[in-house]
Amino acid sequence: ICGICPVSHLLCAAKTGDKILAVEIPIAAEKLRRLMNLGQITQSHALSFFHLSSPDFLLGWDSDPGQRNVFGLIASDPELARQGIRLRQFGQKIIELLGAKKIHPAWSVPGGVRSPLPEEGRAWIRERLPESYQTIHTALALFKQLLERFSTEVANFGEFPSLFMGLVGKDGLWEHYGGHIRFTDSQGNIVADNLREEDYQDYIGESVEKWSYLKFPYYKPLGYPEGIYRVGPLARLNVCSRFGTPGADGELREYRDRVGGVATSSFYYHYARLVEILGALEGIEALIEDVDIVSHRTRAQGGINALEGVGVSEAPRGTLFHHYHVDEDGLIEKVNLIIATGNNNLAMNKTVAQIAKHYIHGHDIPEGMLNRVEAGIRCYDPCLSCSTHTVGQMPRA
Repeated sequence: ICGICPVSHLLCAAKTGDKILAVEIPIAAEKLRRLMNLGQITQSHALSFFHLSSPDFLLGWDSDPGQRNVFGLIASDPELARQGIRLRQFGQKIIELLGAKKIHPAWSVPGGVRSPLPEEGRAWIRERLPESYQTIHTALALFKQLLERFSTEVANFGEFPSLFMGLVGKDGLWEHYGGHIRFTDSQGNIVADNLREEDYQDYIGESVEKWSYLKFPYYKPLGYPEGIYRVGPLARLNVCSRFGTPGADGELREYRDRVGGVATSSFYYHYARLVEILGALEGIEALIEDVDIVSHRTRAQGGINALEGVGVSEAPRGTLFHHYHVDEDGLIEKVNLIIATGNNNLAMNKTVAQIAKHYIHGHDIPEGMLNRVEAGIRCYDPCLSCSTHTVGQMPRA
């Protein structure tokens, strides 16, 4: 569906297919799916931070737009740019090792996956992990240093109360593939927990506005638009209790100290993204040492045993729902998707309004102010191309 996070849709579609087949997939298949998703989170977050957002941080919000991009970053700090490119390559290579393609690999299927990780793939990942760890520690140290300069951005780039939604595992463990849905508020209180994806229509409403093709999801008990919530790295770090890995748990504690417990400014999405990369690398390291990922028991067989299924997974940008209705032959008759960018729609619009009110004074709108609006949207790392399409032209995110 989407070329930016195809793995996320692939896995969510396969999980929905599991429901329609009414099968329990082999443990090896679940672990392999998890490995691919961690590779996707790593490559996508690296792209967001190093390629799309760090030019703002390092070159300046008001710098020449012709240079304020990844090429300008390469000229300004070639080593940091190289590290970012290599980290993204690491995540993409994991996807390719499993699925034979970096984009749209036809690998995860209803009932499991097509193949295990080859032994040479394990060896390659082991060899590249130390470099990837070094890069993320460099990026974390750099961003913590830069944070001191960005108090204005923290206060105005989407700083408002909202709910947060994400998957959590047992005892509130950070989750990206399984678990259950949890909502928390801006004080860290659990608003709703142990929610099933099959029941999403009970707690998520989908509103529309005449001026947009993108849906406006909201938390039903609070109504529209009061039921605004955020998803993605910021939300996942707010709803979870811990990562369950030593490095990421240490960074999560420091992150919470720096943001004041619960992060309510969308500017902190950038920081949360880096913490998640570290957690993803630790998860990858654990999985490649697991004997199950080379098992050839990777797929459960089944027929059409249910005519409706709902799957959920965490894309890099946030919680993703797929809902299918099929006929007796398994042909899809009706589909509803709620993607991460859609879940963040209300929050993105509120962020744009907040930035505009702070920076626009009179009729003069400088280019640097427009870049700050774009930077506010970049906090959410949106995938607008798969959530909506403008009529007759390419969308501009």
